[in-house]
Amino acid sequence: MKVLVIGSGGREHAIAYKLSSSPQVDQLFAMPGNPGMAEIATLVEGSVEDLDGILKFVEQKKIDLTVIGPEVPLCMGLADLLEDHGHMVFGPRQQAAKLEGSKAFSKHFMAKHHIPTARYEEVNDYQEALNALEHFDYPVVVKADGLAAGKGVVICEDASQAKTALKEMMVDGIMDGAGRKVVLEEFLEGFECSLLCFVDGKTILPMVSAKDHKQIYDGNQGPNTGGMGSVSPNPFLPEGIEQKLETKILQPFLKGLQEDGLDYRGVVFIGLMIDRQNEPKVLEFNVRFGDPETQSILLRLDTDLCEVMVACAKRTLDQITLKWKEETVACLVLASSGYPGSYPKGLTISDLERVQDVIVFHAGTKKVEDELQTNGGRVLNICAYGKDLEEARAKVYQAAEVIDFEGKYYRHDIGLI
Repeated sequence: MKVLVIGSGGREHAIAYKLSSSPQVDQLFAMPGNPGMAEIATLVEGSVEDLDGILKFVEQKKIDLTVIGPEVPLCMGLADLLEDHGHMVFGPRQQAAKLEGSKAFSKHFMAKHHIPTARYEEVNDYQEALNALEHFDYPVVVKADGLAAGKGVVICEDASQAKTALKEMMVDGIMDGAGRKVVLEEFLEGFECSLLCFVDGKTILPMVSAKDHKQIYDGNQGPNTGGMGSVSPNPFLPEGIEQKLETKILQPFLKGLQEDGLDYRGVVFIGLMIDRQNEPKVLEFNVRFGDPETQSILLRLDTDLCEVMVACAKRTLDQITLKWKEETVACLVLASSGYPGSYPKGLTISDLERVQDVIVFHAGTKKVEDELQTNGGRVLNICAYGKDLEEARAKVYQAAEVIDFEGKYYRHDIGLI
């Protein structure tokens, strides 16, 4: 098979890495890819938002399967365009992708299909939002309705913070229109976890658990990021929670897709809060692999990823049995100084070739002549297997000390909190 992976981040590198080991994959392409992916795939110039350009390439090269990594092209309707022209795709169609593309759509879906989630109000202008604030205690969660690259959620401790967040989103427009509509939510206490599942519309298969670390600083302090690291399995997952997730969330989600006629074939990433009574509530649905959970989870997958993706596309997922490695995997993000705010690019990355016993996925890098340079806020994902969490952590942190670039930053408590 000829397979095309759309995207350029650490998540897409991890997907390509697993696909490259599949006996079914004869040729692997990545658009636009990154320098790390160049070692396992043919890089193709292009933008993930150039839907017509992607279609043209798929038809020219006779691509058998297109795997859509990021949420933006899914929300733009890339899966629809390719499928409508007779091409096989891993990724939900546009209407189903609204589960991530619109927080309000997602909350309506959960309410309609009795999926446990936080109490919320949808507001469409600043004054309406100020009035709605009076219906909530603090902290309160302010969520931009549209796509905001993982930065559209603000936890506000008091009215002043909430009004500032609302003004920035709804009046100042700091999120390029993603905050024109806002969802206000009650703040849920407990611990967060991520659940990723393969879906073909008829069957939903959960993957192994993972723990993501969203905030920039140790101790879960500071602003949210796209994710500073992950571990799999999740060391904090309560015993017996899987059955609750199956009955209270996964089956109602699948039934909701069917009742609403949402064509969903791909992966669903469910952000969860588990409260003190070990009851799960959904924080969000994402319509693609999570980042950096994917890096930890896919390294544990023992089933052919290409086979699974084809089964999702062809609605034959009920014929797949997922098998997993027993080892723990840790993933540590090396970030640029200043992230998730402004940060420099074009800094030289050195000593990557010196690290051992780890797998390094590129997240924000570029090659300038023969020099590897930083090209994003999250630069590299260092991943390692271990017989337990302690061993996996030791390997990634040892490598983190070796790899170098100016202003290199990483958290020190991945998997511990």
